[in-house]
Order: sequence, then structure tokens, then C-alpha cells
Amino acid sequence: MSHVYLDHNATTPLDERVLSAMLPFLREHYGNASSRHEFGTQARRAVEVAREQVAALVGAVPAQVVFTSGGTEANNAFIKGAAGMLQPAQMVISALEHPCVAKPAAELVRAGWKLRKFATDGDGRVNAADAAAALAGPAGVVSVMLANNETGVIQDVAVLGEQARAAGAWMHTDAVQALGKIAIDFTELNVHAMTLSAHKIYGPKGVGALVLDKRIELRPLLSGGGHEQGMRSGTENVAGIVGFGVACEIAASRQHELAPRLAALRERFERGLDSLDATVFGAAAPRIPNTSYFALDGIDGETLVVELDKAGFAVASGAACSSASTEPSATLLAMGVAPDRARGAVRLSVGAATTSEEIDAFLQALAKTAGRLRQLTAMAV
Repeated sequence: MSHVYLDHNATTPLDERVLSAMLPFLREHYGNASSRHEFGTQARRAVEVAREQVAALVGAVPAQVVFTSGGTEANNAFIKGAAGMLQPAQMVISALEHPCVAKPAAELVRAGWKLRKFATDGDGRVNAADAAAALAGPAGVVSVMLANNETGVIQDVAVLGEQARAAGAWMHTDAVQALGKIAIDFTELNVHAMTLSAHKIYGPKGVGALVLDKRIELRPLLSGGGHEQGMRSGTENVAGIVGFGVACEIAASRQHELAPRLAALRERFERGLDSLDATVFGAAAPRIPNTSYFALDGIDGETLVVELDKAGFAVASGAACSSASTEPSATLLAMGVAPDRARGAVRLSVGAATTSEEIDAFLQALAKTAGRLRQLTAMAV
């Protein structure tokens, strides 16, 4: 049996329609989008069409979309760019943020910023009372991800954005994992900035966007020729941007159909977990439809992932960007999960091509693998 891919939160396969749209800009349409001749204007038109497609998916206007090399750059561009324009003040993030928000925020402490993290409840949601207390006084920057990359839990960013604005803060959300899975409206979320990435929605790697309220000004991370309205200097990745735009257009066209189908697959999987002594993290909270983060009693998550890979199934023991770390998930620890249980965490994230037959086959492999690992553990004792 060929490998079954169940790790779509890490990345997604490139849609053939996206690849077809990109290929001309990797071959005959190779102009620099800043050039004034026909080759350049052709590339520029393609970039602007993509800008419109990205904006349409998130309820923004095209002028608000700044293309970047991906989600990490976009998150850093906002955190560091905001700090570069504001006087040091309180920066508030959730304890659940991706490292590309948490690390630049921590770095700013050396520049005089005070870092506070919202407390989190056991279901993986920002604690409402702690959020209200943290934003009762002045704040400079607030960043809370829309959907967690591990648990899939969705935060009430619109309410947090309203509180952040009342505190005088600039509000940002990392919407990378939410894009294409739930409806997103930039204005309704009450944010000043939003991070997006192409490769989570069947687009190419190496391209993302920062959607930015034009009433605020960031200090650019990259200085140079003034590309992307002065916000991101560097020759545009035209083929990647074109692919991002088409991926957004496809996501918009099938979102209402895809989300229920993904949710049904996840529910099928979690029903199958009932007989396996499993804990599903964040199950009581609203989640993006494709994600299940679970642990089996007495089994190490990393070991389980390796054994399942041998059995032909690709899942993850946590965030792909943190896979080199042997520490338990910071997200689960923030939720109050005991370290030993957190080390057992495995993430399944289904995608557009996943079938119910694959879910059933995975459940069989999971039960067989878990039984064997528990038997080995009992023998070792």
C-alpha cells in the first residue's frame, strides 16, 4: 500500500490547477514585475490579479495585501515592524502562538517591551477573564492566532480585537491554519493585520501575505527597492504569487463544500478512537474541521508516529516547524496537560483528497500499532 498522507496542517499537495497557472511564469513569462517593458508589465498584471484573489478570500481590499515569503516572514514583519514604529509598551500574545510569533515577541523584551501572555483554559482557548484583565490598561501590540496549528482550536479573535483596540493596541492574527477551512473576514475580525500562507491551501511553498490596515505604518523588515508598496523590498516571486492567487480562488469556490466533508472525516476518526483509551485535546472547543490532536494512554507520540509511518501513514507528533524539539508541546502545557500525557500527542489533519476508507484503514493500523507498543512496554516492565 502506498503511503497515506494525513498531515495537511504541515503542508498540502500542490493543486494541479495551481501548478498549471504557475508554469507559464516559470517558463516564457519570466519578466521582472518592476520592469517597464511588456515582459515586466505582463508579470505585474499577474501579481495584481493574484492580489485581488487573495484579498477576496479574506474580505480585504487588494491594496491591503503585502506578499511575503510565507507565514514566518509575515508574522515577523508585523511584530518587529510594529515595534519599530511604536514606543516600547506592553506586547500581549497567547501562550499558544506559533514560534514565529512567540520568538520575535520575546526578542523585543531586550528593546524595552513588556511581554505578557494570555492564560489558556483546558480546552485551548484564551481565558476571557485574563484577556479582559490584560487589556484593561494600555497596550501596544496584541497577537492571537485564529486557529491553532496543533489542536485546531479557533479563538474568538473578533472579541479580542475589540478589546485590543479599546486598549489602544494594534491587533494581529496569524490566520495561516484557518485560511480555506473556515470563513474569514478581515474587517469583522477587528484586526489591524493578518498573516496568510499559500502552502496550507494547496498552493506553493515560499509565498504568503500580510494583510494590513492601511491606517497603520510598519517599519519594513527588508529595505531596498521599495517593492510591495514599500513594505517588502525584493523582486517578487511572480510564479509563487500567481499560484497563491489561484489557490485562494479555488479555496473560495469549494470552502462551503469542503469544510463539512473534512469535519465528517474527523468525526469518523474520533468515533473510532473511543475504544483506544484516547484523549482528544481541544475537543470541547470550536475547531477547524480537519484537525484532531490526540494521545493514547501510555504511548509516546514520537514513537507512535514513527511506527505508523512504517505502516504507511503520515501523521505528526506536533507542529512540523518544531519537529526537531524533544520537549512536550508548549500548546498542551499551556492548556494544563501533564508533560507525560503531552509527550503522547499525535496530530491527524485530513485534506481535500482524504477518503473515509483511508480513515478506516488508519484506525486499524493505529489499533494494531498501539497494541504492539503496549505489549512491548509491558514486557519491558
